[in-house]
Amino acid sequence: MVAISAASSGWFAVARTAEVGTTPVPVGAGGRGYVVVRLSPGGEVSAFPARCPHRAVPLAAATVTGGRLECPRHGWRFDADGRCVAAPSLGPAGVPPPRADLPVPWAVEERHGWVWLAPDRTTAAVPARSAGLPRPEAVPPPQGPRGPVFGNLDPSLPAAWHPVALSAELRPGGWLQVRLLGRTWTLRRDDAGLRVEPPAFAARERQGVIELAPEEPADVPLDVPEATDRRFLSRWLAPRRTAAPAAVVADLLLDVARLPFVHAATTGAADHPEVPPYEVVRDPGGFTSVQEQWCDDPLDPEVALGGRPLRQRRRVTYAYRAPFRLRMRRDQLDSGSTTTVLTLLQPEDADSTRVLTRVLLSAGPGHPLPSRGQLAGAVAAEQQALDADLAQLAGTGLAGLPLDRRDELHLPADRLGLAVRDALCDFRMAGRPRLAA
Repeated sequence: MVAISAASSGWFAVARTAEVGTTPVPVGAGGRGYVVVRLSPGGEVSAFPARCPHRAVPLAAATVTGGRLECPRHGWRFDADGRCVAAPSLGPAGVPPPRADLPVPWAVEERHGWVWLAPDRTTAAVPARSAGLPRPEAVPPPQGPRGPVFGNLDPSLPAAWHPVALSAELRPGGWLQVRLLGRTWTLRRDDAGLRVEPPAFAARERQGVIELAPEEPADVPLDVPEATDRRFLSRWLAPRRTAAPAAVVADLLLDVARLPFVHAATTGAADHPEVPPYEVVRDPGGFTSVQEQWCDDPLDPEVALGGRPLRQRRRVTYAYRAPFRLRMRRDQLDSGSTTTVLTLLQPEDADSTRVLTRVLLSAGPGHPLPSRGQLAGAVAAEQQALDADLAQLAGTGLAGLPLDRRDELHLPADRLGLAVRDALCDFRMAGRPRLAA
């Protein structure tokens, strides 16, 4: 039996009726967060919890599609009663599990020009108009996971190599201040090499990146064979920042079910949302996974000439090493070209992560090197994709990546996300003896 607190019982005025249309409006009632929305123009107001149960995505960014509320990241759809009627990654024959349903409030009413919510069953009546002008609650901050999370200040993180700058950001004879793990570090480059203050276990320069290990590192390096392959040209994107923790960013970038929705306007195949079964191979310090996906390839020169269709197949190899190193290699099966994206995440502070991204492009065996224009086009496309991904993290308010599987609902398409969580738990254990010493 669920206990009902006095603070959440009764009716709460949450918004003026004229303010609620087919765009979700975040509101608060009884200390809980909701969104209110009309599932058809001029229809009744429906209310839903503030987050999707799948990946805690804020439903304030959801859309109304076909009389259903659609989650912006994975396309889950909910009817007015909160039932999940579609989870596209399962395919057309897939049935969402019961936990996918949203626990909607007990009742919603439109009275006296206001929308009223009763979060829990109540015998009270909606206050009369004579009761005075309602004062809606402020929207409460997002409710975090109940179990442990992996954040940017996790005690295990000093025992790893972390990117702190691109090599080009530190000139010879110069200095640079950076943030890492809640501290400010000063990097200097002189005739003796790299120096760092305050003292750290080591600093190094590797493949165009300056890295810092505050303590003896326990992580496993991530190989990037394309970096020494003469068939590839490469360029670093302009660094980006996000308030989301690095582990949450890594989880998003490895989320294959998001592609048809978050990237529908660019390369995502919106009409192929199903994620076929795939394997994850556990490696020391992380994992590897190879998948085949549908995609649009607007950068293929033959598409503009009519020699190949826009919709193509690609083989994608995902490689991850804890804590925050990712490599994604995309082999286009029709054109033979390859794009590899290396992502390194710098946990600056609890609420700040710097994202360093390198694009490596090859036209494929037997073809000349890509032109500068082709490389520039690939870089621009990856920057657009990254910006779309980071926009998904705005407003999530997560202090870290949930490690307890009961805090989220996982489907077969989420095997990479589960592997990230397992790898981070293993990384914690690997660094624990050093932290206790």
